[in-house]
Amino acid sequence: MAAKSTESVKQITYLAAALKAPRINEAAARMADQARDAGWSFEDYLAAVLEREVSARNASGAELRIKAAGFPARKTIEDFDWDAQPTARQQIAALVSGGFLLEAQNVVLLGPPGTGKTHLATALGIVAARHGHRVLFATATDWVTRLTDAHRQGRLPQELARLRRYGLIIVDEVGYLPFEQDAANLFFQLVSSRYEHASLILTSNLPFSGWGGVFGDQAVAAAMIDRIVHHADVLTLKGASYRLRGRGIDSLPSIRTTTDETPG
Repeated sequence: MAAKSTESVKQITYLAAALKAPRINEAAARMADQARDAGWSFEDYLAAVLEREVSARNASGAELRIKAAGFPARKTIEDFDWDAQPTARQQIAALVSGGFLLEAQNVVLLGPPGTGKTHLATALGIVAARHGHRVLFATATDWVTRLTDAHRQGRLPQELARLRRYGLIIVDEVGYLPFEQDAANLFFQLVSSRYEHASLILTSNLPFSGWGGVFGDQAVAAAMIDRIVHHADVLTLKGASYRLRGRGIDSLPSIRTTTDETPG
């Protein structure tokens, strides 16, 4: 019996190595006595061993996706100061399940500088990575630079097609710098290519009514906003910048962030 068990262990070790799944070997050895003592069926034992391997792979894969996303810093939902933004808590909690990604819905975070837009966008991106989605994060300016380079090299369609394979793209800081007409058209193509196909998260210090000035064309801005908000959760963050706390500065220059003019 002992010899047979030894041969089985050797066989498991060989098969785990062949499958490039060393954790199967570790889990099988660790759980064998537990399975015998508890009287597990063969199916229960196999399911438990494979579950450990899948969980470990998912955790490892999530970490790789988080590192590849290009986040400026690691921010989580748990780290967020909800006392400063209590009205957003319920909406964000509904998004944490990741269901919006499966339905190719967007998230738009509007508000003055320092109210937590980038933090929440990053945190939702990390949630997406943990749910198995590939994520890319960049500022609006960086996205335009990327698309401009692809356009100049004659490979814009290929680049847009490649980006559609990402479950989530995050566009930070829309509105901080105005775009030239060509850049605005390229950004519109990015939005259009993902419409009803894959999700976007955008952050902006401006209300939608101010986007025409950013993109230099009211018609382009209207068409873009229409596609973005058709399937989207729009959250408006309010209050003073957390970066100014304790520095004797009450507020920054005022920027309206109401969404009253959001297309229906």
